[in-house]
Amino acid sequence: MAHRLPIRLLTWDVKDTLIRLRHPVGEEYASTARAHGLEAEAPVLEQAFRQAYRVQSRSFPNYGLSHGLTSRQWWQDVVLQTFHLAGVRDAQAVAPIANQLYKDFSSPCTWQVLEGAEDTLRECRKRGLRQAVVSNFDQRLEDILVGLGLREHFDFVLTSEASGWCKPDPRIFHKALRLANVEPAVAAHIGDSYHNDYKGARAVGMHSFLVVGPGPLDPVVKDSVPQEHILPSLPHLLPALACLEGSPTGL
Repeated sequence: MAHRLPIRLLTWDVKDTLIRLRHPVGEEYASTARAHGLEAEAPVLEQAFRQAYRVQSRSFPNYGLSHGLTSRQWWQDVVLQTFHLAGVRDAQAVAPIANQLYKDFSSPCTWQVLEGAEDTLRECRKRGLRQAVVSNFDQRLEDILVGLGLREHFDFVLTSEASGWCKPDPRIFHKALRLANVEPAVAAHIGDSYHNDYKGARAVGMHSFLVVGPGPLDPVVKDSVPQEHILPSLPHLLPALACLEGSPTGL
């Protein structure tokens, strides 16, 4: 019986796979607003942020690069729209809040490493696996990873801002494979998005694993993703890789 080629490269999503925000967005926005003399309720800001982020992402995808925006301008516009939707119409008053929030979300202190992430990355590296980041993040990611002590685990960090393409666009995965000089058959991607990470990587011929956490599975995931590709936590990755490498050839 033929067996799979051994995996040589792991590519990682970052947000909500390896790291997450210490506090919900609404709380961060409300706290910063209070420090600037503005009162707004965290749950209202949370809901407004989700709406503003959706609209901005649809109107100006990938930080508006093709529209001449910088990622900083893109995020500051999201903040302005969030407060506008939350009932704060004074753009002049919100501008310094937006500037401060951009700086705060650039700081490693705003983020925390998820349980099992560092140990899993270290063990993968110890086993000779090359590792890289493929993330729909902006230019701040490198410094955040350095500050959290994770950057040393990766050969390179490829963001959608740097590459010009967002997952699940196949071009960002192909770019990562070229940078690593490996074929998709010996690479696996790990992330928490069924659409962007799991399906995106598999569409270019890579293996992929979906980080789902302890809650109930989404019905689409349950019906579409084999159990051996599902990671309830990051420490499940190494056994899943062992299972993958011992299974018959084929995706």
